[in-house]
Amino acid sequence: MVGAKMAAAAAASIRERQTVALKRMLNFNVPHIKNSTGEPVWKVLIYDRFGQDIISPLLSVKELRDMGITLHLLLHSDRDPIPDVPAVYFVMPTEENIDRMCQDLRNQLYESYYLNFISAISRSKLEDIANAALAASAVTQVAKVFDQYLNFITLEDDMFVLCNQNKELVSYRAINRPDITDTEMETVMDTIVDSLFCFFVTLGAVPIIRCSRGTAAEMVAVKLDKKLRENLRDARNSLFTGDTLGAGQFSFQRPLLVLVDRNIDLATPLHHTWTYQALVHDVLDFHLNRVNLEESSGVENSPAGARPKRKNKKSYDLTPVDKFWQKHKGSPFPEVAESVQQELESYRAQEDEVKRLKSIMGLEGEDEGAISMLSDNTAKLTSAVSSLPELLEKKRLIDLHTNVATAVLEHIKARKLDVYFEYEEKIMSKTTLDKSLLDIISDPDAGTPEDKMRLFLIYYISAQQAPSEADLEQYKKALTDAGCNLNPLQYIKQWKAFAKMASAPTSYGNTTTKPMGLLSRVMNTGSQFVMEGVKNLVLKQQNLPVTRILDNLMEMKSNPETDDYRYFDPKMLRGNDSSVPRNKNPFQEAIVFVVGGGNYIEYQNLVDYIKGKQGKHILYGCSELFNATQFIKQLSQLGQK
Repeated sequence: MVGAKMAAAAAASIRERQTVALKRMLNFNVPHIKNSTGEPVWKVLIYDRFGQDIISPLLSVKELRDMGITLHLLLHSDRDPIPDVPAVYFVMPTEENIDRMCQDLRNQLYESYYLNFISAISRSKLEDIANAALAASAVTQVAKVFDQYLNFITLEDDMFVLCNQNKELVSYRAINRPDITDTEMETVMDTIVDSLFCFFVTLGAVPIIRCSRGTAAEMVAVKLDKKLRENLRDARNSLFTGDTLGAGQFSFQRPLLVLVDRNIDLATPLHHTWTYQALVHDVLDFHLNRVNLEESSGVENSPAGARPKRKNKKSYDLTPVDKFWQKHKGSPFPEVAESVQQELESYRAQEDEVKRLKSIMGLEGEDEGAISMLSDNTAKLTSAVSSLPELLEKKRLIDLHTNVATAVLEHIKARKLDVYFEYEEKIMSKTTLDKSLLDIISDPDAGTPEDKMRLFLIYYISAQQAPSEADLEQYKKALTDAGCNLNPLQYIKQWKAFAKMASAPTSYGNTTTKPMGLLSRVMNTGSQFVMEGVKNLVLKQQNLPVTRILDNLMEMKSNPETDDYRYFDPKMLRGNDSSVPRNKNPFQEAIVFVVGGGNYIEYQNLVDYIKGKQGKHILYGCSELFNATQFIKQLSQLGQK
């Protein structure tokens, strides 16, 4: 029974909790009751870019409308006065935002103002608003001012990222710049800690914190511990008091927060991947759960010399409501292609059934109303017709995934990504290589210069013994001939020399991907996907470094890799600096947070790991979410210096 209770309690995922908090805010900060009759109060929502990024992955425009939001506008856009409507603001407490809000008060744009700050507002800025309200004699119209503590973006039930707007500020590059000053570093750390603090307020739990020593993650841990501690001491204003805690998903056991530094594993963010979600993020423009595709409309059949037609841009939202996405985002790509094909076939069968029934009854052109008036023997047809909306939705999802998967497949084939993936897996698991690295680098058909660079960096990072100078020169020449920019290698060289002093290289477990015979089903000519020549690689579960560290700390395993991790418990009266955990029991709930950026490969690896652990839950968070292209760019900037 306890297990079931625990599972039910933990079902309130961070995504749900943040959504509930947003709905409460849009409902003028009173809990939103689903079944209350009557129209919602119509209102406008004013947000800044930060607010927009937080709301857009969680609430659709339709859901906003159901909450009574008729208009949603950016704070710094030109807005017309709507004097008889209340306005809900959801913005960061920055100078220019506050100035603009004061201007709105002076111009008397709205009937009343509900001011919600994404992150806590300082005393002095509150006074600025108060003064402006007084000057505009609008004091009575400022209905409520709230700190929402929602300064993070939830992308999945079990995944969040700190920010999107000013992610350069907390990027890997920002933290690892050789010329960063102490004050700049403080700002970066404070930004990260502020968001993590908001995350735990929303979660309603005070974590036990573990982190590696001598890294940026340790700086975050120290600051977060202090901030949580101060808030818990201030009994009157503590954000972690009774009512919120009882409702928390962790009522009788506190979660573990593992802070890891990106530098413990630089190979994974460069790795070519084979699972659906990570591939979409790697090769397409996938951002805050929305993928943007360019659809080329046929050029082949246009007359010679004609201008190619304009590319249509399409964007699709990949959301938790999308059953296919939820089920397959972690699947290997060939499996996804096969499943799309199966869905399509089952859809066609259903569609044919509806058509068949209609034609039997001679109702081709009739509208549904006429159909439902017919006698009892039409029950079958009525049920077929009533499932039409469902059928259309199914069709929409099939089309969506056909388009997305086709776009991914084009990249796989054009760049031989299956070859890269398989070869990198072998390098990372130290298996014998079947062909030489130089061959792939110098093969003009294999991938882009960036693909080659990624492959070489992974080889360089994973090598026990760095290649000799002569070999390195040879590789460098091949890379330069292939059109690669060598800046990232400059940085990785320095990093490796430095990391070598600090610790032994990370091992990636020994796994192999074994190619299976190509799926006959996808190979037959009727399939949408021409998978010819693409290897059907099957993944074996292996733990990446981040997952391995989590496993050690969550299960309280002794391991030289994590034994000296520091231990913080913000609830203890006196912070004692020890790496000896007081609690010896394994944890049920854990949050892994990567300082310096994360990716979907690690996220997927953690999801797969926890599947095998009954009743345990993990969340993955990172300071920013980047794909290999964005990461290489940062490494390149670091290498230029």
